[in-house]
Amino acid sequence: MSASVQLLESTGSALREALKRHDWTVIGELDHQCRQAVEAAMVEASRDESQLRENLQTLLDLYRELVQVCQEEQQKLAAELIQTHNARQGAQVYQLFS
Repeated sequence: MSASVQLLESTGSALREALKRHDWTVIGELDHQCRQAVEAAMVEASRDESQLRENLQTLLDLYRELVQVCQEEQQKLAAELIQTHNARQGAQVYQLFS
């Protein structure tokens, strides 16, 4: 296995672990590293096409999962913001009448 394909594999594994922990800071850093690893793997002359294809498919599946988790987190945060906004409005109304 070529060095760039190994880097792609290890970076993808680290990204999966960060996703399990919902460590968004690490996910951002690893996303950048994954992009660099993909670029390196694509230009490497001595790459194993089938292994590269398999690793890229695995990474694609991981990114689909990551997008889904991000959308779920976004929906949770939106609901929390709406709840906070409504509570703040309720407190302002209460202060008007007290």
